[in-house]
Amino acid sequence: MGGPHHRQTRMTSTDRAVARDRVRFLTADPPRAAHVRSTILASWQRSQDLRVSADNIQMAYDPHVDLDTRLSRSAEPVLRSLGEQLQGQPVSIVLTDHTGLVLRRVTGDGELERHLDRVLLAPGFSYAEEHVGTNGIGTALEVGGPAHVFGHEHYAENLEELACAGVPIHHPVSGRLVGAVDLTCWRRDAGPLLLTLAKSAAGQIQDAMLADASSSQLVLFQEYLRTCSRRTGIVFALDQDVVMLNDRARAELDAADQAALIARVSEGMAPGHRGAVVVALPSGRIAKMYCRAVGRGAETSGIVAHVRVEEATHRGELLPPPVRSPLPGLVGSAGPWLHACAAVEQIFRSGEWLAVEGESGVGKLAVLQAVQLRRQPVGRLVLLDAKDSLGDPGWAIAARGTLLEQESDCVVIRHVDSLQGPALRVLTSALQEAVAVPRTRALWAAVTLEGRVHDASLDPLLRRFPRTVEIPPLRLHLEDMPVLVQMFLSRLGHSSHLTCSPEAMRILMRMPWPGNVAQLHDVLREVVKHRRTGSIDPEDLPAAAHSVSRRVLSPLEAMERDAIVRGLSDAHGNKSRAAYALGLSRATIYRKIHDYGIVAPGS
Repeated sequence: MGGPHHRQTRMTSTDRAVARDRVRFLTADPPRAAHVRSTILASWQRSQDLRVSADNIQMAYDPHVDLDTRLSRSAEPVLRSLGEQLQGQPVSIVLTDHTGLVLRRVTGDGELERHLDRVLLAPGFSYAEEHVGTNGIGTALEVGGPAHVFGHEHYAENLEELACAGVPIHHPVSGRLVGAVDLTCWRRDAGPLLLTLAKSAAGQIQDAMLADASSSQLVLFQEYLRTCSRRTGIVFALDQDVVMLNDRARAELDAADQAALIARVSEGMAPGHRGAVVVALPSGRIAKMYCRAVGRGAETSGIVAHVRVEEATHRGELLPPPVRSPLPGLVGSAGPWLHACAAVEQIFRSGEWLAVEGESGVGKLAVLQAVQLRRQPVGRLVLLDAKDSLGDPGWAIAARGTLLEQESDCVVIRHVDSLQGPALRVLTSALQEAVAVPRTRALWAAVTLEGRVHDASLDPLLRRFPRTVEIPPLRLHLEDMPVLVQMFLSRLGHSSHLTCSPEAMRILMRMPWPGNVAQLHDVLREVVKHRRTGSIDPEDLPAAAHSVSRRVLSPLEAMERDAIVRGLSDAHGNKSRAAYALGLSRATIYRKIHDYGIVAPGS
């Protein structure tokens, strides 16, 4: 299934052994560890768990995705130079973002170029493991380090004629993952230097990023210093990678207050906004923040803000508008959250059908239920979950019957992006028919989906929903954390007896929250199992709360992280004692703390 026939190469005994073990793995027969590297076997298992197709590469292409990023602009001279050196050689250099989306591809050989087009290793397609399984790009991003994948080590058989070596690219200032560079060639041409060349390319790109960042951040730093010299209060500056705070900010604001201000900066830069942004800080004080962009046009270097903080007093002019519940049963006053709730309500009132998108756990269904409850308190909301169609062949027919009922006037279809094949076609047709059904009140329908990128087969259905609203992830409205914690404790029956200490609240606001508001609810549900009265302290929080890593851990890694957190807690943050108790060397526990982003309890 690789390239043209004359490109298929004679297999070595090792190749044959790996090929046999790949077949054994796919047929649920354990492969022999001696033949397959542990990193490859782990990646095969992830690919299988993600239900990646092993015999056909299929993925959606998004023509609207922006491939012109800071990373691609910084990397362009490096890629051009490498491309000139490899001209005429059967090697391709591929640059991706942190999700595996291909941004650039430079290939020195026409035949290899055509083959890469056939296997969709091209700009606009993603080579994350979740789409194509084990490969140099996706596996490197998954493990967070260099990865080389040769021939039959690829999970998808379409890639078996290729060899690839991928290396993650980290921002030289912030250290965050921004992308990957990959070198791909024919399997027969692969050598031990392929990974070395990929590491060299990644290093050159990071150097180029440092030069670009240094120039941009120098402008930001100069403006930050000028603002500090002119203002006596709190001043901070930030771009995508760094945050600078003056001494006054560090002295007056704790971590939670700092996070609340930073989360609201975008509101101060919104088109048409004038004056200060008023922020109710977690500490109970009121802040007025004035923001200014540094640079010209689209190429801004960052934002500088100065802040005045006042104690909440009886003087009405210092108080922000009262914290209000945006919709029945919901809380939060952050700009992005209120904007999304207002948009959903406005569209509901207009009668237009609506698609609500956002990451898992952000509260898409909660917003739709709250809007319906406010506008039609005696109405009936019919809820359909498209995920049920994956295990129930009759789901689509039953959903069609529901849509065509005259009594149905408000319907929400969850997880519509999980629909496939006949079920998708039946539902699409049913939505069209439902419009013509005579009813006392016109049918209003909404769907929820998890991302902007979806399979093209979903387009005919989504054309029935002319408006889309995105619900923001929790990390974009962290200032709502205190009221969310209070609400969830109340729902769990502990609000009158249990509070959250400032130290625990700071830890909660520092977490990355990939599971969003639903994850916060799960965390608090675990907390109240062993802490029912008094104050929630840092040691009451689960081990995951003491890790700031954004990488999704395997079950084994999560167990290891939890054991280290417990060991550190028992040792009151002393790493040497914790390492001894866990039977680890000091070097190992330091490396694990770094890898998992653990903030040592008690330190």
